[in-house]
Amino acid sequence: MTKNIIPFISELPLTEQVQWIERLTQLLPNIEIVLESSIGDLDKSHCKVAIVANPNPKILMHYSSLVWIQSVWAGVERLVTEIENPSFDIVRLVDPCLAQTMADAVVAWSYYLHRDMPVYKSQQNNQNWQQHNVSLTSDCTIGVLGLGKLGLASAKKLALNNFNVIGWSQNKKSSENFKCYSGVEGLKTVVSQCNIVVILLPLTNETYGLFNSSLFSLMKSDAGLINFARGNIINNDDLLTALKSKKLSHAVLDVFDKEPLPKDDRLWQNANITILPHISAPTNKETACQIVKSNIDNYFISGNIPSAVDLKKGY
Repeated sequence: MTKNIIPFISELPLTEQVQWIERLTQLLPNIEIVLESSIGDLDKSHCKVAIVANPNPKILMHYSSLVWIQSVWAGVERLVTEIENPSFDIVRLVDPCLAQTMADAVVAWSYYLHRDMPVYKSQQNNQNWQQHNVSLTSDCTIGVLGLGKLGLASAKKLALNNFNVIGWSQNKKSSENFKCYSGVEGLKTVVSQCNIVVILLPLTNETYGLFNSSLFSLMKSDAGLINFARGNIINNDDLLTALKSKKLSHAVLDVFDKEPLPKDDRLWQNANITILPHISAPTNKETACQIVKSNIDNYFISGNIPSAVDLKKGY
């Protein structure tokens, strides 16, 4: 019996690609999972499924029989934006482990801002011994923008830590744990009330450049900002202006338009910005591989494709 061939298509370092393939091969012994570079044109024409990790979208155009692709990352914006009218379904990774990892990061960096860690770091650099008042978490309002699986898990964990949580999404949602807002006016209401704003929105036409001077002007004086979503949601020029004018006290940025962030980028030099190397919610290889195994097994047994990205929404 001839094995089904599935290419692993990625721009990750070769050693990481091999690690993914080795684990997936253990879990899917009846399927041949191979590096994209090692597959011939004839085999490409027969492949129905591909596994991808932030690939060059152009490479997928060489696979004429693709029915669907399984991403091992949650983010698929590049695939959605650079492939015009794809003939195959795009399945993003939906991993409960990812949501909990993100929730942990949101709570950790919210405390970082709430307990004035950037201020104390600056004081240490200047050998300045000065104590500041500590407010209760219940007196700190945190707005979570984006109430998908990652946002909901983060909002719930913040609430468990007694932060005053409010949420916003483009479409109406509800929660027993916190108040939810939606729409343009709802967004204005949320950002105007918050001591800390956490961005967990997908990058779409509607969210591109969403945080600009107009939105920053509505925020509380000395509010903090955490962006764990996508870099292009924030207009960096307007962000720097808001920080300079002290409209914002500090921004924690984990995502950027270009990654790694170029060494000459001015964001590096701003003392009121904490830069992270995209580490808020990395994919857990083991749990991701288990999900991929289940999706692929189910497809070759039943023909059912996992829930795919809505191309109109972009996620």
